[in-house]
Amino acid sequence: MIAKRIIPCLDVKNGEVVKGTNFVSLRKMGDPVEMAEYYSKNGADELVFLDISATNERRKTVINMVRKTAEKVFIPFTVGGGVRTIEDVTALLTAGADKVAINSAATQNPELIKDAAFRFGSQCIVVAIDAKKTSHGSWHVMSHGGRKDTGLNVVEWARKVEKLGAGEILLTSVDCDGVKNGFDIPLINAIVNSISIPVIASGGCGQPQHFLDLFEHTQVSAGLAASIFHEETFTINQVKQLCIKNGVNIRNDQFF
Repeated sequence: MIAKRIIPCLDVKNGEVVKGTNFVSLRKMGDPVEMAEYYSKNGADELVFLDISATNERRKTVINMVRKTAEKVFIPFTVGGGVRTIEDVTALLTAGADKVAINSAATQNPELIKDAAFRFGSQCIVVAIDAKKTSHGSWHVMSHGGRKDTGLNVVEWARKVEKLGAGEILLTSVDCDGVKNGFDIPLINAIVNSISIPVIASGGCGQPQHFLDLFEHTQVSAGLAASIFHEETFTINQVKQLCIKNGVNIRNDQFF
């Protein structure tokens, strides 16, 4: 059985790591390069770096920041934000990213997923899906930093991006983001049970128990969090210790 992964997320705006609730009310958390280096040295299995304002500001991810961050970390590193073309994917991989996350542009041009997977391999291509529950009980795909409802059904979209060649899905619950009441288990299971590629679950983690609940009640490959790690409420080590104590197959390292 493949070991579960614990992944800190660095949402960056104007050169600083930020965190909000339901994708709004952002507050500053720190320097992205310094924080990435810290996590790399303190138990993170991977990192996700998202330039969250790039799409809305119609600009590309800050390549220099990506390059500096990549020089400091020694674990797999995913980068997203403002990725619209094959050239954008090329630039990020060249700057040092191991994987590239595509979000809003994929909903407008699904062929971008296929083209990127063909050129670089599915293992390099992550499709980020921001999901929001509708009044009918299903979930819609949100784009542009959770601001725009695409009208796409989340489960159908996840199946489509898998067929197009995505190697992994980063699934974020807009409703649970920053709320700290736990991951959206029904949403996660709806996706995980519909596709075969790995899923990273994001949105809602407020304590180590939430990671344990996630791994015990879903078949996700990884859990992602920001607030509890950035605010130093809990450490990655504490999360891993709890999971291992309860029989979860999780990556072990020198911190145990």
